[in-house]
Amino acid sequence: MEQKKLESPLYTDFSFPLNLQLKPAVEWKRPQVPITHYPSFQNRYTGCFSFRFWQYGQWVEVKVDDRLPTQNGQLIFLRSNQSNEFWSPLLEKAYAKLKGGYPALNLGFPHEALVDMTGGVTEVLMVQALPVALGSFLRPLLARGTLINCANTQGPLEKKNELGILFKHAYTVTGLETVRTKYGPVELVRVRNPWGKVEWEGPWSDSKGVEWRSVSREEHQRLDRVAVEDGEFWMSVSDFRQNFEVMEVCHLSDETLSGGETYRPWTCTSYHGRWDSASSVPQYHLTLLEEDDDPADPELTCSFLLALMQKHSRQRGVLLPAQISVYKVPPVRSGTRPELHGRGQREVVLRGRLAPGNYIIIPSTSEKLYSAEFLLRILTEKGNTAVYDSLLILYSSLKHTVLILYSSFTPYTLPFPTTYPLPLTLTPNPYS
Repeated sequence: MEQKKLESPLYTDFSFPLNLQLKPAVEWKRPQVPITHYPSFQNRYTGCFSFRFWQYGQWVEVKVDDRLPTQNGQLIFLRSNQSNEFWSPLLEKAYAKLKGGYPALNLGFPHEALVDMTGGVTEVLMVQALPVALGSFLRPLLARGTLINCANTQGPLEKKNELGILFKHAYTVTGLETVRTKYGPVELVRVRNPWGKVEWEGPWSDSKGVEWRSVSREEHQRLDRVAVEDGEFWMSVSDFRQNFEVMEVCHLSDETLSGGETYRPWTCTSYHGRWDSASSVPQYHLTLLEEDDDPADPELTCSFLLALMQKHSRQRGVLLPAQISVYKVPPVRSGTRPELHGRGQREVVLRGRLAPGNYIIIPSTSEKLYSAEFLLRILTEKGNTAVYDSLLILYSSLKHTVLILYSSFTPYTLPFPTTYPLPLTLTPNPYS
């Protein structure tokens, strides 16, 4: 399966499709609605196809007919290498219908599509800000079934660098292995190009990787490596860091999943709210119940992810600068509120660790003239309780009396725990 392009495409679509290598990993993660029969082209075929997408805490069904946009007898957007396979352009058509048409998919964020397809929470991270031991960061994510995209944004759109990596093009991280060679173990990352071609041409590549000569036949078989240009390739962790700048990590929560063999630690609670110039600032009283089961954490803290999503942003054509702030209750020492200076994104994600206790979460925006709805999701390993209460504490006094522990807009000036110094770095669309 690959994404082919016309010489003069009507739209350049980078938010969809997701790398189709992810299909086997995500198709069982659809909503838990049993399908008791499967219509076919020979049995009760009506020309109607149904798809489900995650939208603001709910799974929404979208139906489309079997007519697909073509130009000169060729499908315009996504198409399979197999001439009789059409599920992918039909899925794309349904997604375009959900968003308001194919133009709405133009130059979108891949991490937005990841959320809409899975209901997960996606962080956009800068590779250079991740731990030096990048393999130690990736390994537990892949073990949990986390979906990972990556990209290099430092050149002209979909032109290759000197080692074959396309600029502003979404790749998928599909594996991580420690490979045994004659000279010792080497940690390699497996990456896939959704085009099914145009691969890495540096060390450990399929085309020029003389390093593979030091690997035994048994090790080749263990890795299931095929030395052909199929879009999937291996590269060292150091080369990965040098050739990819942005990483999109989609965490799949227990709220949207059931079954499967991979352990996923996050549990999720969701809260719908609204910003309105005539109302008070929304506040949520969060209680973290129990520290993580992490023997490497001497501080006995609770990991958390906070995800603040603006609703219907593409339909409205407006993205407000949004912020999440976390305060300790009761006050521990004085602090001041940071200025709002973030860019507009549909979803702001904040990661951190805190001791068990009581906290206040405030989702806010600097645009006081707009009204907008939002969805706040709170993910923790051991569970949490959160209650909306506009009378919990006055916001005007809160900003002067309570220490801001985390803020999505000032990640490097606040006291992040040294055990996990990886706050989210807000970035513009890396594919535009």
